[in-house]
Amino acid sequence: MLRITLSAVAACLSLMQAGPGAAQTYPNKPVRILVGYPPGGGTDILARAVSTKLSEAWGQPVVVENRAGASTVIASEMLAKSPPDGYTLINAGAVHAINASTFKKLPYDPVKDFQPIAFIAMVPNVLLVHPSLPVKTVKDLTALAKAQPGQLNYGSTGGSSPYQIAAEMYKMMTGTNIVHVPYKGAAPALTALLSGEVTVMFGNVVSSMPFVKSGRTRAIAVTTDKRSGALPDVPTIAESGLKGYVFASWFGLMGPAGIPQPVITKIHADTMAALKSPDLNARLTAEGAELQPMTSAQFAEHVRVEIERIAKVVKAGNISAE
Repeated sequence: MLRITLSAVAACLSLMQAGPGAAQTYPNKPVRILVGYPPGGGTDILARAVSTKLSEAWGQPVVVENRAGASTVIASEMLAKSPPDGYTLINAGAVHAINASTFKKLPYDPVKDFQPIAFIAMVPNVLLVHPSLPVKTVKDLTALAKAQPGQLNYGSTGGSSPYQIAAEMYKMMTGTNIVHVPYKGAAPALTALLSGEVTVMFGNVVSSMPFVKSGRTRAIAVTTDKRSGALPDVPTIAESGLKGYVFASWFGLMGPAGIPQPVITKIHADTMAALKSPDLNARLTAEGAELQPMTSAQFAEHVRVEIERIAKVVKAGNISAE
């Protein structure tokens, strides 16, 4: 018993000493950032932009690894089961909070099994329509949807995705019936919109901007409480007549629970420095991302509040991922 007790104490002391030591040497090997979607979407774009800067700062490869499927549950489960050493992270987003209430059972606890580290950006969603659709405003779309109940369809990045939540919130507030068509990521959903396979979509500004600028899709409103700097001429849904409508996507680096605090502090500090760099800041702002610095603790509180807020919408709309 004495030997066992002494061994346990030695192990605990070793773990306690590992914190500062880990921070001094971190990272001394490649770091991977998981993305729960295919390449090409907003989550992927932001992850790759940040990973490039972190790789430069750390002198180590920071590799983005796409693990698409199950509304990011596959990637999230992989992260939750990874060693809490800071070498496996995820670019999490609003879907992390959505999954907490749309799945009856998850293979992880969305709060206890994760460590929010560095908030990257808030990204307005934008209401897009195919150019063939004879609508230019939210009021036009609402009128057409009411005149043709069940005949219009909208694409999303999958069941219970942020874009489905945004669309269902719109449907609830307008009393319209638009059919949901889920896809496995933003890129496939945007492709469907551009081809006319679906005629309506709530997308994020980052991945939608190139197609809006080229005229291949029409932006009729943004979902935040103020206009996007990337689309200053596009009104908000609220100012278009649907008062009280507000919904936005957000993104941030998270790790598995248990990462030593010194490592959390380093990842947070270096990510904030990357976001403040003139070239990356200008690029992300131009693409519609709104940078909002937060401490790791503030990010964790943001996640908690989002889980509670979205749960109310999910319950009211009877939305389920299963």
